[in-house]
Amino acid sequence: MKIIIAGAGAVGTHLAKLLSREKQDIILMDEVEERLAPLSSNFDLMTVVGSPTSINGLQEVGVDNADLFIAVTPDESRNMTACILAHSMGAQKTVARIDNYEYLLPKHKEFFKKLGVDSLIYPEMLAAKEIVSSVRMSWVRQWWEFCGGALILIGTKMRKKAEILNIPLHQLGGPDLPYHIVAIKRGNDTIIPRGDDEIKLHDVVYFTTTRKYVPYIRKIAGKEEYPDTRNVMIMGGSRIAVRTAQYAPDYMQIKIIENDLARCNRLTELLDDKTMIINGDGRDFSLLEEEGLKNTEAFVALTDNSETNILACLAAKRMGVHKTVAEVENVDYIGMADSLDIGTVINKKFISASHIYQMMLDADVSNVKCLTFANADVAEFIVKEGSKITQHLVKDLGLPKGTTIGGLIRNGEGVVVMGNTQILPGDHVVVFCLSMMIKKIEKFFN
Repeated sequence: MKIIIAGAGAVGTHLAKLLSREKQDIILMDEVEERLAPLSSNFDLMTVVGSPTSINGLQEVGVDNADLFIAVTPDESRNMTACILAHSMGAQKTVARIDNYEYLLPKHKEFFKKLGVDSLIYPEMLAAKEIVSSVRMSWVRQWWEFCGGALILIGTKMRKKAEILNIPLHQLGGPDLPYHIVAIKRGNDTIIPRGDDEIKLHDVVYFTTTRKYVPYIRKIAGKEEYPDTRNVMIMGGSRIAVRTAQYAPDYMQIKIIENDLARCNRLTELLDDKTMIINGDGRDFSLLEEEGLKNTEAFVALTDNSETNILACLAAKRMGVHKTVAEVENVDYIGMADSLDIGTVINKKFISASHIYQMMLDADVSNVKCLTFANADVAEFIVKEGSKITQHLVKDLGLPKGTTIGGLIRNGEGVVVMGNTQILPGDHVVVFCLSMMIKKIEKFFN
């Protein structure tokens, strides 16, 4: 598959590195040679100095036979123009990074498709949705819904009160168990568990279940005393902060602490009265205490500095905040954030890459999610008539090591998958696998 990525910024560079591991034909183009220099010698990809809005530049990289053209420069209008040109010159599919939420409205989808822009990615909006999902419940690290919530993925950390510690998984219940443990994150390792594996103290465990059994998961995880989230404090008035405040449910009280007065004034214009804007330094913990940090269930650090966000969340945890979320754009710091036990980590590059990655897959995939901490991916496949996945019981499918089926949605109802489950055409199947193994799974769905 030939993939051209225009823009060697944070998202483009990360995506190029990911896809180069897949042994795809990757071309990364940018107008600034210095951005490309470190990449061509260290990764299996080609770098080209050129403008994505230049017809000559696009001809030089062979856009006429590109399977996928991805424009992720910082400039929205350049990305749109580049995709329109690439489509008209023969690219099969195009993706543009945007900053305007209005473009994502369903009524505009056909309009952009006619222009030649197949898909739009708004990283800040994707990050905000993930933050809102993760702060809804203070005891949950990660929360992901499939088919409108028919099936739910929950990631939560095991503390001393958990009821399922040090017990082999096959002893936890029989075929009617209302959940499936799809992965265990232990230190730096991600385990796709088998029956003899056990859950240990401080593991982050990923469950798939249906909505009615979420309280049961909370009980066995020993998290019943964790408060429900009502008050959220956000440090940093970034675009992600704005979207987070807009997507937060009405029952949540949001406070945004922003140091820049002009930005505070802008935030008051963008957000309604339910969000309180406070002009001050979010690193000043006497200010945060004064604003009620100790009575806050969730603290979200969204400054443009990863170290500041990690340290702020660590301090908030020590002051008694149950739920903390840090935006960590420096990939090298993600492992450190995990070891410091700061809670949920948000990374725009990973989130954007997950959405773009699903466009590479031949099978019918409606969702791909990268679990930042777990070095793992979750994908929602729609089962086709006659596909290999329908020909045997799950236990006899011979799925690759490092993968598991977490559940399925059939006729709108979530079903926890066991070894004796028979998958049928039309099912939505949720697959959990170690990072970058989705391509090995998709052949079962073709």
